[in-house]
Amino acid sequence: MSTANITSQTLALAGVLQSAYLVDQIARTGKAPAESVNPSINSLFVFDAKDSAAIYGGVYGVKLGLQVLSDILTGGHRHQYQSIIRYTMGMLYLQKKLLANDELLSIIRSRLEHASLKAEHFSDNPASTAKSIAAIYQDTLSTFKFRIHISGSMQQLQNPQNADTIRALLLAGIRSAVLWRQAGGRRWKWLFARRQLLQCAKELLAGC
Repeated sequence: MSTANITSQTLALAGVLQSAYLVDQIARTGKAPAESVNPSINSLFVFDAKDSAAIYGGVYGVKLGLQVLSDILTGGHRHQYQSIIRYTMGMLYLQKKLLANDELLSIIRSRLEHASLKAEHFSDNPASTAKSIAAIYQDTLSTFKFRIHISGSMQQLQNPQNADTIRALLLAGIRSAVLWRQAGGRRWKWLFARRQLLQCAKELLAGC
């Protein structure tokens, strides 16, 4: 596997895991670090990028995801990451279903392009932007029979702004999952390319 391919796969997988981690944080506490939320959400508005890192505004944009990926691949904090791994597997499954539906892909792209005209950056108006993206998620991916069940505090999950941000992050995670597959990523590579992914994640983290 080429260095470019493994780097693209590692960054995209970190993007999925970062979204999953942030979803878990918001579902349980109602809070998540803006320096990680913003790059994840903004990645939905990057339609043409020179490389994988540019999608997240640079490697630092998925620093949290790279750390989670590194932790999981080294076998640490397994109990802590149970929900995050479950959300990640759910997003990887949904991206496969999505890639088989060209019409839905076209609708999502068109609506994201429209939403991007209203929000150049997620930080400008996070609640409004999250609400727009959440509506896209509900009208498209939520129509599949398979749903990602989110666990957490009922109080936080019933908060409309939290619910919108969670759906927006799920869409961002699924977009990263699409990028991962386009870079040659497959579920079995969690096992057989584990060493390469871990080494690449550590090297990328060292440069952050």
